[in-house]
Amino acid sequence: MNLKTKILLALKWLFICILIGVLSGSASAFFLITLEFVTQYRIHHDWIIWLLPIGGLLVGFSYYYLGKDVVKGNNLLLEEYENPKQVIPLKMAPLVYFGTIITHLFGGSAGREGTAVQMGGAIADQFTRIFKLDDSERKTLIILGISAGFASVFGTPLAGAIFALEVVYFSKINLKSILLSFIVAYAAYFTVAIWQVKHTHYSIPLIPDITSINLFYTLICGVLFGFAALLFSRSTHFWSSLFSRTIKYPPFRPFVGGIILSTAIAGFGFSKFSGLGVPVIIDSFTITNAWYDFLLKILFTGFTLGAGFKGGEVTPLFFVGATFGSALSLIIPMPIALLAGMGFVAVFSGATHTPIACTVMGIELFGIESGVFIAIACIIAYLSSGSVGIYKSQIVKGPKYALYQKWF
Repeated sequence: MNLKTKILLALKWLFICILIGVLSGSASAFFLITLEFVTQYRIHHDWIIWLLPIGGLLVGFSYYYLGKDVVKGNNLLLEEYENPKQVIPLKMAPLVYFGTIITHLFGGSAGREGTAVQMGGAIADQFTRIFKLDDSERKTLIILGISAGFASVFGTPLAGAIFALEVVYFSKINLKSILLSFIVAYAAYFTVAIWQVKHTHYSIPLIPDITSINLFYTLICGVLFGFAALLFSRSTHFWSSLFSRTIKYPPFRPFVGGIILSTAIAGFGFSKFSGLGVPVIIDSFTITNAWYDFLLKILFTGFTLGAGFKGGEVTPLFFVGATFGSALSLIIPMPIALLAGMGFVAVFSGATHTPIACTVMGIELFGIESGVFIAIACIIAYLSSGSVGIYKSQIVKGPKYALYQKWF
């Protein structure tokens, strides 16, 4: 390949990165704006939670009659990366957007990253046909879509780029994909900034000294956060399997689930566990949570997603980790904000098998000063969270793979 061809190829991929970044970033910006609108509407009109079964029917019908081929969501992206077969239909983007907005409007417990990642992946994969790319290049596109979606929805471009690489099995990534993943992550991130969409900010004001006793406490917390991640993953898969076995007609699953959820949330005062739960996450950095808050969020989120509602798992994982860390401040003599911050990213690390991305995310969100504690918590949670994460189609390799194959 001569120099001119190399330059043209580089320019082509740079152009693709900018297009994916701008389109995915704009989609995420629009999604975040409308998500905030429906969340505020639900908060000020809490009676709407009783309509959650109707929302479930809408989501169920839309996927059953229009989106059977994209109902796997994030797992479809991972499957197409591992074994490319056909271009992901663009309809994945509007369907997951609609399903997530409906879920949050009526009070389901879900996240938002799954929506942004699926929109980014669907948008990116369309360039396969436009530029007539082969399977190897198409794998790069899927990484770019995941990177753009994650970076834009959370405002963490470094973590978004690494997450996209790590979640699809890091050791099989080539150098080109790594570089392009960072470019598209920043393109999407700055696109959201141009649209003037704000992200939630967190802080850990007090960082203790790095002593042997504090490192020991961090190790213990990491193990506990790993167990919480394991419980979250198993819960989601359990409810999904249960609904699939007991209700054969898919649109009725979120309808029945909606009846149970609306009764529990509105009838028994569990509204703090509906939606994203960002206010609870913010408070957990300064106020000690009840020991059972993280367990109830696992229950409500697993049930919501298992029933067939749409959204993501990551923000609920942040909720679980932050509230669990906050509660641990009653028995672990470390600053509450640090414990909440460690849990915030460590539970996410364990549930997605992405300790590197989660460590970087923690540093992006909380500052480099907390980096040692964040890194240890993420790595230990990753090692202690079991071999099954929230994404069934994820290829799990790495340090703990051989251990779990041998002993479990």
